Amino acid sequence: MKTKAKKLMRGQAIKLKMTTNNPQKKLRMILKKHSGRNNSGKITVRHQGGRHKRFYRVIDIRRDKLELKGTVIGLEYDPNRSADIALVEYEDGEKRYILQPNGLKLNDTIKSSSKGSIKVGNAMPLRDIPLGIEIHNIELYPNKGAQIVKSAGTSATIIAKDDKYADVKLPSKEVRKILLGATATIGRVSNIEHKLEKIGSAGRSRHMGIRPTVRGVAQNPRSHPHGGGEGRSGEGMHAKTPWGKPARGNRTRKHTWSNQLIVKRRHAQT
Repeated sequence: MKTKAKKLMRGQAIKLKMTTNNPQKKLRMILKKHSGRNNSGKITVRHQGGRHKRFYRVIDIRRDKLELKGTVIGLEYDPNRSADIALVEYEDGEKRYILQPNGLKLNDTIKSSSKGSIKVGNAMPLRDIPLGIEIHNIELYPNKGAQIVKSAGTSATIIAKDDKYADVKLPSKEVRKILLGATATIGRVSNIEHKLEKIGSAGRSRHMGIRPTVRGVAQNPRSHPHGGGEGRSGEGMHAKTPWGKPARGNRTRKHTWSNQLIVKRRHAQT
């Protein structure tokens, strides 16, 4: 009982039953497996390998069915993301998948409109969303499609606005300026309890395409800077990657022009 109460306290998650395991055929395609290799066959991302066959569900991240009401006709699991998805049928008969906001239920109606109400699942430009409202599925540039705040249980908040930009506080606590014309969806992404889930077995990891990670100190000196030595040994140096670069605390973010849009970084400057 204690565990159940603790889960309810963390964000008051609303876990709804999935309605089907069979996705819409017109909205799915086979997802090709690359196993961490680039177009020349070289491994560029380690620890990826064989996994279960998956179909990709085409998600509507643009929310560009403007001024048309949509009705939620299905709630589904998506193997390609941490959040659940909802199947929406619009007034013109078209069906689309969207990221399911927490609390969106079967037969609920949603709408993409600048004149819509502040209701979970509705999408609208940042200029029309009041301060302090939870939002997700946020565009960085108008009409480009959502790029941030799309994983399970995440949400952002608008904390200020000016003539051109809205200051949005992201899940990482970073505050970033985003154009007022960019679209966002009201509410928090579903499946809040995803972060509490434990994989539980090595076999399940392999089905997900995750291969084992070998500690550097368990390798030989030719394979890793931490390797070698007699018996059990520690790193013996500042932690390094297999290629000899600092593994902890080294900043890897590139200095780009978009840095000027960051009001407050998620990490304190050192």
